[in-house]
Amino acid sequence: MAKEAIDSLRKHLGNLLSMQGAHITLDAAVEDFPVAARGVKPAGAPHSAWELLEHMRLAQADILDFSRNPEYRDKRFPVDYWPPSVKPPSEKAWKTSVHSFQEDQAAIQNLMSDASHDLFASIPHGSGQTLLREALLVADHNAYHLGQLVFLKKMLQD
Repeated sequence: MAKEAIDSLRKHLGNLLSMQGAHITLDAAVEDFPVAARGVKPAGAPHSAWELLEHMRLAQADILDFSRNPEYRDKRFPVDYWPPSVKPPSEKAWKTSVHSFQEDQAAIQNLMSDASHDLFASIPHGSGQTLLREALLVADHNAYHLGQLVFLKKMLQD
């Protein structure tokens, strides 16, 4: 593939991973999420806002770890991917989760934009996964749960 095409792909991945374009950003979704509603799971909703935020953070951190750590160890599902409680333990925990998500999001973007990494090469400690696949997985997973978070916010504000 030509360098120009790879550079274009990296730019598009950066936009996708930063939730630009068709998606609301995580920052916008959590910006004014009512504190009292963060641990509420309305009837019919599978998760609270806290569960969704933490799940997104934990899954993204795991994918980032897998993408760059040759000593990566598989996590246990669901215990390592979902928080133990429906409610955030504190306001600080909520803010820390948002901040950690943002840091890992930036790290993934940096990894994908770094021309020294081949987006199409198999990750040596994986079973055929590539950096491109991992970037698309993060974007897809985050978009799915971000949609749930926004819908939950609307349910709780009505």
